[in-house]
Amino acid sequence: RRGTRVKGTGSGAGAAAASQTGASLAALAVKFTERQRSPHCLLVKEHQVREGADTAHPPRRTLFVLNVPPYCGPDSLSRLFSRCGHVQSVDICDKPGPGEKKDQLTSKFFDHKTAKGFQVAYVVFRKPAAIQAAKALSQEGPLLISTESRPVKTGISKWIASYEASIVDPKELKAEVDAYMQDYDKMMAEEEAKAAKEEGVPDEEGWVKVTCKGRKPGLPRTEAANLRVLEKEKQKRARKELLNFYAWQHRETKREHIAQLRKKFEEDKQRIALMRAQRKFRPY
Repeated sequence: RRGTRVKGTGSGAGAAAASQTGASLAALAVKFTERQRSPHCLLVKEHQVREGADTAHPPRRTLFVLNVPPYCGPDSLSRLFSRCGHVQSVDICDKPGPGEKKDQLTSKFFDHKTAKGFQVAYVVFRKPAAIQAAKALSQEGPLLISTESRPVKTGISKWIASYEASIVDPKELKAEVDAYMQDYDKMMAEEEAKAAKEEGVPDEEGWVKVTCKGRKPGLPRTEAANLRVLEKEKQKRARKELLNFYAWQHRETKREHIAQLRKKFEEDKQRIALMRAQRKFRPY
Protein backbone atom coordinates (compact mmCIF):
# COMPACT_ATOMS: atom_id res chain seq x y z
CA ARG A 1 0.00 0.00 0.00
CA ARG A 2 1.19 3.50 -0.80
CA GLY A 3 0.92 5.96 2.10
CA THR A 4 -0.26 5.34 5.63
CA ARG A 5 -3.64 5.81 7.25
CA VAL A 6 -3.75 8.32 10.09
CA LYS A 7 -5.45 6.91 13.15
CA GLY A 8 -7.80 9.02 15.24
CA THR A 9 -8.92 11.68 12.73
CA GLY A 10 -12.40 12.31 14.04
CA SER A 11 -13.39 15.22 11.78
CA GLY A 12 -14.62 14.81 8.22
CA ALA A 13 -13.51 18.34 7.31
CA GLY A 14 -10.11 17.68 8.84
CA ALA A 15 -9.69 14.45 6.88
CA ALA A 16 -10.66 16.21 3.65
CA ALA A 17 -8.18 19.00 4.25
CA ALA A 18 -5.53 16.47 5.16
CA SER A 19 -6.04 14.58 1.91
CA GLN A 20 -5.68 17.80 -0.10
CA THR A 21 -2.46 18.95 1.59
CA GLY A 22 -1.09 15.65 2.82
CA ALA A 23 2.41 16.35 1.48
CA SER A 24 3.01 19.23 3.90
CA LEU A 25 1.16 17.87 6.92
CA ALA A 26 2.85 16.29 9.92
CA ALA A 27 1.06 14.01 12.38
CA LEU A 28 1.62 14.72 16.08
CA ALA A 29 0.58 11.92 18.44
CA VAL A 30 -1.08 13.16 21.61
CA LYS A 31 -2.71 11.46 24.57
CA PHE A 32 -5.16 12.86 27.04
CA THR A 33 -3.43 11.05 29.94
CA GLU A 34 -0.89 8.28 30.40
CA ARG A 35 -3.67 5.72 30.86
CA GLN A 36 -4.98 6.28 27.34
CA ARG A 37 -3.91 3.40 25.12
CA SER A 38 -4.37 4.74 21.59
CA PRO A 39 -2.94 8.17 20.80
CA HIS A 40 -4.83 10.87 18.95
CA CYS A 41 -3.27 12.58 15.93
CA LEU A 42 -3.03 16.33 15.48
CA LEU A 43 -2.24 17.28 11.88
CA VAL A 44 -0.02 20.37 11.65
CA LYS A 45 1.44 22.44 8.82
CA GLU A 46 2.72 25.92 8.24
CA HIS A 47 -0.09 28.36 7.58
CA GLN A 48 0.43 29.70 4.06
CA VAL A 49 -1.81 32.40 2.59
CA ARG A 50 -1.42 35.34 0.27
CA GLU A 51 0.16 38.41 1.78
CA GLY A 52 -2.51 40.47 3.48
CA ALA A 53 -5.26 37.85 3.01
CA ASP A 54 -5.19 36.77 6.66
CA THR A 55 -4.47 39.68 8.96
CA ALA A 56 -4.97 37.77 12.21
CA HIS A 57 -2.54 34.92 11.46
CA PRO A 58 0.78 36.23 10.07
CA PRO A 59 2.59 33.96 7.58
CA ARG A 60 5.84 32.14 8.46
CA ARG A 61 4.94 32.38 12.15
CA THR A 62 1.56 30.60 12.24
CA LEU A 63 1.06 26.87 12.69
CA PHE A 64 -2.18 25.45 11.29
CA VAL A 65 -3.50 22.55 13.42
CA LEU A 66 -6.24 20.16 12.26
CA ASN A 67 -8.30 17.58 14.14
CA VAL A 68 -8.29 19.40 17.47
CA PRO A 69 -10.50 17.51 19.97
CA PRO A 70 -13.06 19.41 22.07
CA TYR A 71 -11.19 18.85 25.33
CA CYS A 72 -8.03 20.47 23.92
CA GLY A 73 -8.45 24.20 24.54
CA PRO A 74 -6.21 27.19 23.83
CA ASP A 75 -4.30 26.73 27.10
CA SER A 76 -3.56 23.08 26.32
CA LEU A 77 -2.32 23.89 22.80
CA SER A 78 -0.22 26.75 24.10
CA ARG A 79 1.39 24.45 26.66
CA LEU A 80 1.97 21.69 24.07
CA PHE A 81 3.79 23.98 21.62
CA SER A 82 5.54 26.20 24.18
CA ARG A 83 8.54 23.85 24.06
CA CYS A 84 9.06 24.93 20.42
CA GLY A 85 9.10 28.65 21.13
CA HIS A 86 7.18 31.50 22.66
CA VAL A 87 3.48 31.24 21.74
CA GLN A 88 1.86 34.62 21.17
CA SER A 89 -1.73 33.51 20.63
CA VAL A 90 -3.94 30.49 19.93
CA ASP A 91 -7.12 30.88 17.89
CA ILE A 92 -9.53 27.91 17.71
CA CYS A 93 -12.19 27.94 14.95
CA ASP A 94 -14.94 25.63 13.75
CA LYS A 95 -13.51 25.45 10.23
CA PRO A 96 -10.58 26.85 8.25
CA GLY A 97 -10.94 30.33 6.82
CA PRO A 98 -9.30 33.73 6.57
CA GLY A 99 -9.23 35.47 9.93
CA GLU A 100 -9.44 39.13 10.72
CA LYS A 101 -8.06 40.91 13.70
CA LYS A 102 -10.72 40.88 16.35
CA ASP A 103 -11.15 43.37 19.11
CA GLN A 104 -10.32 41.99 22.50
CA LEU A 105 -13.47 40.87 24.25
CA THR A 106 -14.04 43.01 27.32
CA SER A 107 -17.33 41.38 28.27
CA LYS A 108 -17.28 38.82 31.04
CA PHE A 109 -20.86 37.67 30.50
CA PHE A 110 -21.49 37.87 26.75
CA ASP A 111 -19.95 36.65 23.47
CA HIS A 112 -18.73 33.36 24.92
CA LYS A 113 -18.71 30.29 22.68
CA THR A 114 -18.50 26.65 23.69
CA ALA A 115 -16.51 24.16 21.63
CA LYS A 116 -18.51 21.52 19.76
CA GLY A 117 -16.85 18.65 17.93
CA PHE A 118 -13.42 18.60 16.33
CA GLN A 119 -12.01 21.97 15.33
CA VAL A 120 -8.99 23.68 13.76
CA ALA A 121 -6.51 25.99 15.44
CA TYR A 122 -4.01 28.67 14.49
CA VAL A 123 -0.96 28.86 16.78
CA VAL A 124 1.03 32.07 16.33
CA PHE A 125 4.68 31.99 17.46
CA ARG A 126 7.00 34.92 18.09
CA LYS A 127 9.78 33.54 15.83
CA PRO A 128 9.49 31.63 12.51
CA ALA A 129 11.95 28.94 13.66
CA ALA A 130 9.31 27.56 16.02
CA ILE A 131 7.28 26.26 13.05
CA GLN A 132 9.90 23.69 12.07
CA ALA A 133 10.42 22.74 15.71
CA ALA A 134 6.70 22.11 16.06
CA LYS A 135 6.63 19.90 12.97
CA ALA A 136 9.64 17.99 14.35
CA LEU A 137 7.54 16.94 17.36
CA SER A 138 6.06 14.23 15.12
CA GLN A 139 9.29 12.26 15.63
CA GLU A 140 8.82 12.19 19.40
CA GLY A 141 6.50 10.10 21.54
CA PRO A 142 2.92 11.00 22.34
CA LEU A 143 2.48 14.37 24.03
CA LEU A 144 0.24 14.62 27.10
CA ILE A 145 -2.60 17.10 27.11
CA SER A 146 -3.56 16.66 30.77
CA THR A 147 -0.79 16.46 33.34
CA GLU A 148 -0.70 16.43 37.13
CA SER A 149 0.56 20.00 37.28
CA ARG A 150 -1.97 21.25 34.70
CA PRO A 151 -4.94 18.88 34.60
CA VAL A 152 -7.77 19.28 32.11
CA LYS A 153 -11.14 18.98 33.77
CA THR A 154 -13.58 16.40 32.40
CA GLY A 155 -16.73 14.66 33.51
CA ILE A 156 -18.49 15.84 36.63
CA SER A 157 -15.66 18.18 37.65
CA LYS A 158 -16.00 19.97 34.30
CA TRP A 159 -19.78 20.23 34.73
CA ILE A 160 -19.35 21.66 38.23
CA ALA A 161 -16.82 24.21 36.98
CA SER A 162 -19.13 25.18 34.09
CA TYR A 163 -22.06 25.59 36.46
CA GLU A 164 -20.04 27.73 38.85
CA ALA A 165 -18.82 29.89 35.96
CA SER A 166 -22.41 30.36 34.75
CA ILE A 167 -23.45 32.03 38.03
CA VAL A 168 -23.05 35.78 37.48
CA ASP A 169 -22.62 38.54 39.99
CA PRO A 170 -25.62 40.92 39.65
CA LYS A 171 -23.53 43.96 40.57
CA GLU A 172 -20.87 43.23 37.94
CA LEU A 173 -23.53 42.50 35.32
CA LYS A 174 -25.37 45.75 36.11
CA ALA A 175 -22.14 47.74 35.93
CA GLU A 176 -21.26 46.25 32.54
CA VAL A 177 -24.75 46.88 31.12
CA ASP A 178 -24.76 50.45 32.44
CA ALA A 179 -21.36 51.12 30.87
CA TYR A 180 -22.53 49.69 27.55
CA MET A 181 -25.70 51.81 27.56
CA GLN A 182 -23.69 54.95 28.36
CA ASP A 183 -21.41 54.28 25.40
CA TYR A 184 -24.45 53.60 23.20
CA ASP A 185 -26.19 56.83 24.24
CA LYS A 186 -22.99 58.77 23.60
CA MET A 187 -22.65 57.24 20.13
CA MET A 188 -26.30 58.03 19.26
CA ALA A 189 -25.88 61.62 20.46
CA GLU A 190 -22.81 62.03 18.27
CA GLU A 191 -24.67 60.63 15.24
CA GLU A 192 -27.63 62.97 15.82
CA ALA A 193 -25.31 65.97 16.19
CA LYS A 194 -23.52 64.99 12.99
CA ALA A 195 -26.82 64.58 11.12
CA ALA A 196 -28.06 67.96 12.38
CA LYS A 197 -24.80 69.57 11.30
CA GLU A 198 -24.98 68.08 7.78
CA GLU A 199 -28.67 68.88 7.29
CA GLY A 200 -29.22 71.27 4.38
CA VAL A 201 -25.55 71.15 3.36
CA PRO A 202 -24.99 69.93 -0.24
CA ASP A 203 -22.59 67.06 -0.77
CA GLU A 204 -19.78 66.84 -3.32
CA GLU A 205 -22.22 66.35 -6.21
CA GLY A 206 -24.50 69.17 -5.10
CA TRP A 207 -27.29 66.98 -3.65
CA VAL A 208 -29.00 68.03 -0.44
CA LYS A 209 -30.34 65.40 1.93
CA VAL A 210 -33.99 66.12 2.79
CA THR A 211 -35.59 64.66 5.90
CA CYS A 212 -39.29 64.51 6.75
CA LYS A 213 -39.98 66.81 9.70
CA GLY A 214 -43.41 68.25 10.41
CA ARG A 215 -44.61 70.80 12.88
CA LYS A 216 -45.47 68.02 15.26
CA PRO A 217 -42.77 65.41 14.99
CA GLY A 218 -43.88 61.93 15.85
CA LEU A 219 -43.14 60.82 19.36
CA PRO A 220 -41.83 57.35 20.09
CA ARG A 221 -44.55 54.89 20.99
CA THR A 222 -44.86 53.86 24.59
CA GLU A 223 -45.35 50.27 25.62
CA ALA A 224 -49.07 50.86 26.24
CA ALA A 225 -49.50 52.37 22.76
CA ASN A 226 -47.73 49.41 21.20
CA LEU A 227 -50.01 47.02 23.09
CA ARG A 228 -53.11 48.89 21.86
CA VAL A 229 -51.90 48.72 18.25
CA LEU A 230 -51.16 45.01 18.58
CA GLU A 231 -54.61 44.40 20.09
CA LYS A 232 -56.31 46.19 17.19
CA GLU A 233 -54.34 44.16 14.67
CA LYS A 234 -55.26 40.99 16.51
CA GLN A 235 -58.97 41.86 16.46
CA LYS A 236 -58.79 42.71 12.76
CA ARG A 237 -57.18 39.37 11.98
CA ALA A 238 -59.76 37.55 14.13
CA ARG A 239 -62.61 39.10 12.13
CA LYS A 240 -61.08 38.01 8.86
CA GLU A 241 -60.08 34.63 10.17
CA LEU A 242 -62.20 31.66 9.09
CA LEU A 243 -64.68 33.91 7.25
CA ASN A 244 -65.99 31.83 4.31
CA PHE A 245 -63.05 29.52 4.80
CA TYR A 246 -64.79 26.53 3.16
CA ALA A 247 -66.62 26.46 -0.19
CA TRP A 248 -69.89 25.34 1.40
CA GLN A 249 -69.73 28.31 3.77
CA HIS A 250 -69.38 30.61 0.78
CA ARG A 251 -72.42 29.00 -0.92
CA GLU A 252 -74.50 29.22 2.25
CA THR A 253 -73.64 32.91 2.62
CA LYS A 254 -74.81 33.59 -0.94
CA ARG A 255 -78.06 31.67 -0.37
CA GLU A 256 -78.81 33.60 2.83
CA HIS A 257 -78.16 36.89 1.06
CA ILE A 258 -80.53 35.97 -1.81
CA ALA A 259 -83.19 34.84 0.66
CA GLN A 260 -82.95 38.15 2.51
CA LEU A 261 -83.30 40.07 -0.76
CA ARG A 262 -86.40 38.06 -1.74
CA LYS A 263 -87.93 38.59 1.69
CA LYS A 264 -87.35 42.32 1.48
CA PHE A 265 -88.82 42.38 -2.05
CA GLU A 266 -91.99 40.66 -0.87
CA GLU A 267 -92.31 43.07 2.06
CA ASP A 268 -91.95 46.03 -0.31
CA LYS A 269 -94.66 44.59 -2.61
CA GLN A 270 -97.05 44.22 0.32
CA ARG A 271 -96.35 47.75 1.52
CA ILE A 272 -96.98 49.19 -1.97
CA ALA A 273 -100.24 47.20 -2.29
CA LEU A 274 -101.38 48.54 1.08
CA MET A 275 -100.57 52.12 0.10
CA ARG A 276 -102.54 51.67 -3.17
CA ALA A 277 -105.51 50.35 -1.26
CA GLN A 278 -105.42 53.40 0.99
CA ARG A 279 -104.99 55.70 -2.04
CA LYS A 280 -101.80 57.14 -0.65
CA PHE A 281 -99.50 55.93 -3.38
CA ARG A 282 -98.24 58.85 -5.39
CA PRO A 283 -95.31 57.76 -7.54
CA TYR A 284 -95.14 61.14 -9.32
